[in-house]
Amino acid sequence: MKRYSVGIDLGTSNTVLAYAEAGSQQIRVFEIEQLVSPGEVAARPLLPSVRYHAADGELSAADLQLPWSATRAATAQDNRDATPPVMVGRLARLLGAQVPGRLVASAKSWLSHASVDRVAPILPWGAPDEVSRVSPVDASASYLAHVRAAWNQRFPKAPLEQQDVVLTVPASFDEGARALTVEAARLAGLPSLRLLEEPQAAFYDWLFQHRETLADELAATRLVLICDVGGGTTDLTLIEVGLADNGEPRLTRIGVGNHLMLGGDNMDLALAHLVEARLPGGAGDGKAAPQRLSAASLSQLVERCRAVKEQLLSADAPESASVTLLGAGSKLIGGARSAQVSRDEVEKIIVDGFFPQVAAHARPGRPRGAIVEFGLPYATDAAVTRHIAAFLERFAAQSRKALGDDAGAAALAPPEPTALPVPDTLLLNGGVFRADALSRRLADTLGNWRGAPLNVLHNDNPDVAVARGAVAYTLARAGFAPKIGGGSARSYFLVLDEMPALAERSDNDTDAASAPRGICLLPRGTEEGHEILIADRTFALRLGHPVRFHLVSSSADTVYEPGELVELSGADFVRLPPIATVVQPRDGQRATETTVRIATSLTEVGTLDVHCIELDNPSQRWLLEFQLRREDAQVDLAVDGTPQRHPALDRAIELIDRPFGSRAHNVDPKEIKRLRAQLEHLLGPRDGWNSALLRELFGALWERARRRRRSADHERLWLNLAGYCVRPGFGYPLDEWRVEQLWTLFDDGIQYVQDSQVWSEWWTLWRRAAGGLDEDAQLRVLDAMDYLQQAAQSRHKLPFDVAKTGLTDMVRLSASLERIPAERKIELGEAVLTRLKKPAENPQSWWAVGRIGARQPFYGSAHSVVPPEVAAQWLDAILALDWKKVDPAAFAAVQIARMTGDRSRDLSDELRATVVRRLETTNAPRAWITMVSETVALDNADEGRVFGESLPAGLKLLSG
Repeated sequence: MKRYSVGIDLGTSNTVLAYAEAGSQQIRVFEIEQLVSPGEVAARPLLPSVRYHAADGELSAADLQLPWSATRAATAQDNRDATPPVMVGRLARLLGAQVPGRLVASAKSWLSHASVDRVAPILPWGAPDEVSRVSPVDASASYLAHVRAAWNQRFPKAPLEQQDVVLTVPASFDEGARALTVEAARLAGLPSLRLLEEPQAAFYDWLFQHRETLADELAATRLVLICDVGGGTTDLTLIEVGLADNGEPRLTRIGVGNHLMLGGDNMDLALAHLVEARLPGGAGDGKAAPQRLSAASLSQLVERCRAVKEQLLSADAPESASVTLLGAGSKLIGGARSAQVSRDEVEKIIVDGFFPQVAAHARPGRPRGAIVEFGLPYATDAAVTRHIAAFLERFAAQSRKALGDDAGAAALAPPEPTALPVPDTLLLNGGVFRADALSRRLADTLGNWRGAPLNVLHNDNPDVAVARGAVAYTLARAGFAPKIGGGSARSYFLVLDEMPALAERSDNDTDAASAPRGICLLPRGTEEGHEILIADRTFALRLGHPVRFHLVSSSADTVYEPGELVELSGADFVRLPPIATVVQPRDGQRATETTVRIATSLTEVGTLDVHCIELDNPSQRWLLEFQLRREDAQVDLAVDGTPQRHPALDRAIELIDRPFGSRAHNVDPKEIKRLRAQLEHLLGPRDGWNSALLRELFGALWERARRRRRSADHERLWLNLAGYCVRPGFGYPLDEWRVEQLWTLFDDGIQYVQDSQVWSEWWTLWRRAAGGLDEDAQLRVLDAMDYLQQAAQSRHKLPFDVAKTGLTDMVRLSASLERIPAERKIELGEAVLTRLKKPAENPQSWWAVGRIGARQPFYGSAHSVVPPEVAAQWLDAILALDWKKVDPAAFAAVQIARMTGDRSRDLSDELRATVVRRLETTNAPRAWITMVSETVALDNADEGRVFGESLPAGLKLLSG
């Protein structure tokens, strides 16, 4: 039996651990030993979730000694013989506010930022080259490793990794961010734990503290809104309160908000922008004009503003406070600059800016592009109240049902049917709500919407409530405390008739029904964590091929049994987004199909886990994880968003099979060359083929890839069609798998090496698929091209004419390799610029310069862009051109000068203004001018320009 139940809140700002001993119902907060000043260790309930990467000689080894340093326990992610030294916690935060560019903060926010490589060493963002970097995953692991070491120091006979550990995550974290959180825990030596949503944990803490009087406390409550505003995110959850048969409250979660990167970090940043404008720009005499701070200095200023914010929003706040930005190096004191901030200003920025009193019909503004600072895409609309209104609108039907006839209003007049249903009870959590002004403002605004005051549940310590609640959750599972339950609010069904991937093997009901049929996987009311095995039905599972699994849900009160076969007709059934995957056979297994049973369970973080269990080997399980909370989760079954199969697809595959099929058709070479035209005649113009059709055609081509070498015409055509059908290598389900298969051809190369057009199609194929290649694959492609170009320059003899290998196509491909390191991109850009000095060089190569030096990658990680100072030099060369004569020059300048809002990537305001003026004089599209002067998203046409050709019809990419 495990001795302790432990809850860990891995917060954006602080990490907290709480625990309870087995058999006890007393929850305690663990005091975490940490450095509070050089050489001084003290135990504190909060471990600031920050790292400081010290400079050489800045601190001695004696300054950094921790109680467990001698044994080096659990420091693999912490100070693994690090040079220079790294520290986490309070001292790290103190030093980060004094020295710019060396503090890693908000690692948790980076875990949910899919536009960067979250396992690459990218933090501190925008730091100078001499500062060592760490990945968001490793940074998060270092905080957990520190907590584990501190715990094991205190409880050596009950190591943390052997306890019952619950780790909390934002309710809005997607599957990728949750998986990275689990990976961070594994790296920290915590391989076994459960995840719990933070708003639920906060409510569990309140429920546990009031467990003896819960019926009285919630007697007048029907619907609770949990608003958790942390350092990095705003998390919203709705809990319905009903009455169980025993007279006790029955608690059911009915709504969870979308991911919203909006929290205390944004507030600190808003204050930092105010102070930045007031700082003297020169030597500190207050006479020089303000200067825009570097990313590193702004990071330091944000830390200073964080402390001032807390001071000026406290109950006994002074009228004003001074914010001092220290200098760097020898100018640490002499270069200091200060600005005053008043309490009224802070309240106006924080209270009115983030919690404005808006009407119930107000909604977040439609952004043109995300606000990006330190590389993070913060919410464009900072008004938490508007986001809450939008959230309540999303769950209006469920809320009205929970609130009953009152519909959330206590006013004398009955509400309009379309009125926003407002919860009657509010629980606030997160460090920002220590400021009474913020909690009062939010409660007053919701009360105005409702027409009556809300019941605000008291949260005595929002900094530790989530960690305590994670322990209370464990006690609730054991029956010692109230549990948020009610089970699944919906029944879930796996659609059979549309799913060749998983065909039912049953002698019953062999006649095809007119309506779609489904198997009940999980009946309504099933509790989280309870696995259901459907033992009386078996299925044939397809292995090793791309497959889709479709799910349908129903909120009807109908009682279904697990495994029951149901006709999915009527308005009660809504279709969820399918998952696409490749179910891989186990090692050594060649079978393309196997017989399985199905087991299902609903997790605490909002996923439906479906396990396919092999009948002959029950230890072999395949997990299918369905996300139940995506924005497009409910789609009308009659108007299914699944792309329809093109009616002429079978005929198109027959056309492909003539030249590339297994039989040696007597195909005239002219017919091979006409195949593309024949496909367009059958399927419509090629640029209108949508992603679903393209990927079906790619599948047909891939199955026939071995026959691509029958002639040079075959090879040219196959390379052209395969690349076109898989472009841009990502963005459609299972593209990663498709490109992975395609990559196996790279080492084979081409057969007809003397044919220049075959070489051109070879490089074009990889340019089109580059977005699906990882860094190692892209570097191999680059090295192969480098070898050919060096061979051409050195006149090295090869078994083919190097001049026919297509240098122009290689340049375009090189520019499309966005996952290679910035150093290689600089080499590429300089080489292209050198070639462009030759009169005979193709002017289209200026497109390549723009792509290589782009501020916003098309698909790659933002951390590997070319440094602004290098990109600025390339831009000077583009500005020297006659843009009317060199067609690609203007858009190349737009890519290099594009504004991202991230000052570590953006060019200077002056240089961007020069580009804007030049664009205006050449009558460039207004959208291009806007991209240089504002942070906006690309439209479809400009996405195609960046890519180098049109993108598949209907493919919506999430490029900046």
